[in-house]
Amino acid sequence: MVMLDVLRAGLLVTVQAKPRTEYLAAGVSPSGPMDEDAFRIAQALVGNGPDAAALEFAQYGGSYRVSEPALVAVTGGAVEVMIDGRPAPCWESHLLRPGERLDVGVLRGGMWGYVAFSGGIDVPVLLGSRATHVRNGMGGFEGRALTAGDRLNLFASPALSPRRMRSIFRRPSGPIRVIAGPQDDYFDARAWSLFLEEPFAVSTRRDRMASLLFGPALKASRGHDIISDGTPPGSIQVPGSGTATVLTAERQTTGGYPKIATIISADLPRLAQMPGGLPFRFALVQRDQAEDSLLVARRLADTIIAEIVNA
Repeated sequence: MVMLDVLRAGLLVTVQAKPRTEYLAAGVSPSGPMDEDAFRIAQALVGNGPDAAALEFAQYGGSYRVSEPALVAVTGGAVEVMIDGRPAPCWESHLLRPGERLDVGVLRGGMWGYVAFSGGIDVPVLLGSRATHVRNGMGGFEGRALTAGDRLNLFASPALSPRRMRSIFRRPSGPIRVIAGPQDDYFDARAWSLFLEEPFAVSTRRDRMASLLFGPALKASRGHDIISDGTPPGSIQVPGSGTATVLTAERQTTGGYPKIATIISADLPRLAQMPGGLPFRFALVQRDQAEDSLLVARRLADTIIAEIVNA
């Protein structure tokens, strides 16, 4: 049995894995990683399969130690990684020996980071996933964020050869693309003009459930109350305050505020990783364009993962 000791917890460090996708009708939102591409690449770098669990952190990673040799990889953004005081580049895997201390610093240019260990984290599967849902207190390690002194199990891994990527993973640039609706008709031409022509920025009021945006107040001409309906990932709901709010991994499954638009799946990780205060604009696209963009994004991630080689 390989033990993982948390020496110093980072910010909101949780065990994450593939999302729970079949329990929306029961009021359970999917959870899972905020940036699925960075999560998948971290797992691939340590030789794990798609069902394995890894750690997700917000901005600051923390310090760890293992009881048996294991591979470790850190992704999500640019971050200082040290193994027993030696620099270890992120976005590739490294051998972590028993007794050595892994320190993961502060992310630059991103919000969510991932620390994957070979074999994956051994926590119970709940409703088909090992992911933590923090707000519901379910899944992962005791349904909560990790703290110093926690001990977790890792599955054993037969192969411990460090790996690296042959291509750099780059996220697209430009405006954040959205499709209109589901309640786009609640907003008049003035509100749409503000939404598409004025800059927005992610505020400090963000977590795994939602991100509130700085930007112009949006007034719903038909009112800010609707009969509750489903909330797709990336939906931008607008309560009576007029504050655009993007719903993410741990969103509520239904909501009673009108949603002016929905961020396309290809761009939602980019919004999640956007540093607070950085201005951006929205751009309206059609559904076909959104679907094509998602296929392109998935092919890019798949190609990078397929090209991972031994270091």
